[in-house]
Amino acid sequence: MSTLSMKFQSALYPKLRSLSIRPHRQEGHAYLLLRDPQQITDVNLLVPQPLASLLAYCDGAHAVAAMVAAYSRRTGVGVPIEGAEALMAALDEALLLENERFFAAQARTVAEYRDAPYRPAALAGLSYPDQAQALGQLLQGYLATVASSTPLPVDWSRPVGLLSPHIDYPRGGAVYAQVWKRATQIAQEAELVILLGTDHYGSAPFTLTRQHYATPYGVLPTATAIVDQLAAVIGEEAAFAGELRHRGEHSLELPAVWLHHMRAGQPCDLVPILCGGFHRFLHEGTTPDQDPTIGSVVETLQTVAKGRRTLIIASGDLAHVGPAFGGAPLNASSRVTLRAADDRLIAQMVQGDGEGFFEEIRQVQDANNVCGVAPIYLTMQTVGARRNEKIDGVGVRGYHTGYATCPADEQDTSVVTVGGVIFA
Repeated sequence: MSTLSMKFQSALYPKLRSLSIRPHRQEGHAYLLLRDPQQITDVNLLVPQPLASLLAYCDGAHAVAAMVAAYSRRTGVGVPIEGAEALMAALDEALLLENERFFAAQARTVAEYRDAPYRPAALAGLSYPDQAQALGQLLQGYLATVASSTPLPVDWSRPVGLLSPHIDYPRGGAVYAQVWKRATQIAQEAELVILLGTDHYGSAPFTLTRQHYATPYGVLPTATAIVDQLAAVIGEEAAFAGELRHRGEHSLELPAVWLHHMRAGQPCDLVPILCGGFHRFLHEGTTPDQDPTIGSVVETLQTVAKGRRTLIIASGDLAHVGPAFGGAPLNASSRVTLRAADDRLIAQMVQGDGEGFFEEIRQVQDANNVCGVAPIYLTMQTVGARRNEKIDGVGVRGYHTGYATCPADEQDTSVVTVGGVIFA
């Protein structure tokens, strides 16, 4: 028996952590690629098929022998117990199992993250320049391609909302520029920015951090007093359980960089919030407005926005379809259908109908994998975009500022769609 296998034997009922798991092919062989979204470990593990199928039984309720027996009963394929033990040992060594070794490493990592002066820009130097001058030239280049447009009138008596993409800049730069150029005055005058971003690797409704956010232009300070108010509503433990996902989550970082650019590097108070998906409502046949925690969070955001020029940013992309996302390859007909579905979503945003927006998602059970459902819905609710509701006799509406279909595979049979909207 290998040293790893012997080392692992103390863990009788291994439990896989919440990981990013994706199919992977290498040298003609099929694997599952396991990655840690909290980045407690930088080890990426390739698990070969059919051994990877054992992961379904790595749930904390099966010993290794029971995993092998259950898998064999289901598939009729035998797996050597030594191989299963070696797999569990490799998972343990990589800190991919939920056990004492992992919890100790997690505690150290959380302490290091919270003790740092700010959250570093994780993608600076990778997805965009890490120097302010070069970054400014890049973003100004995108803005220069946008024709001049009439600035929107800003009524700061209530929050203003904005939908920004969070796709990478090379693919989404034109739409970023369209929405942010139209929102120039809004970005410059805002005193408080609540940034709601898709949590790509977590399912918690809301995940907070008290850490400040850095960009190549400087530091955007997190409004910790507001974070504390939200944590009191959500529950301290639930609000920060997945805090480490803030370290690498691009959905907050990429729009924050644009915000900081449009403000010419001037800071403003920020409330960064990661938002889990709304799939539970689709499965349960309920709607988000029936959830008491969501209602309390929206009410809290509306309360803290009073008396301050408050911008709510929904960081979200639209559809994710095609083989890259587990669907059929796109053709001319399905592209037309996809655009029509996106147009219906955008129409609900333009009408200022948050419930209508979610109803469009519910009717098709989110068949197009819309990435920004939660941030968009929450932004519309917070600015007052509710069905048939008016504030001081005036309804909230959306101004559509851009749309693009971005390739997501080399064959151009998978795409991500993105759009921009300003809610005012």
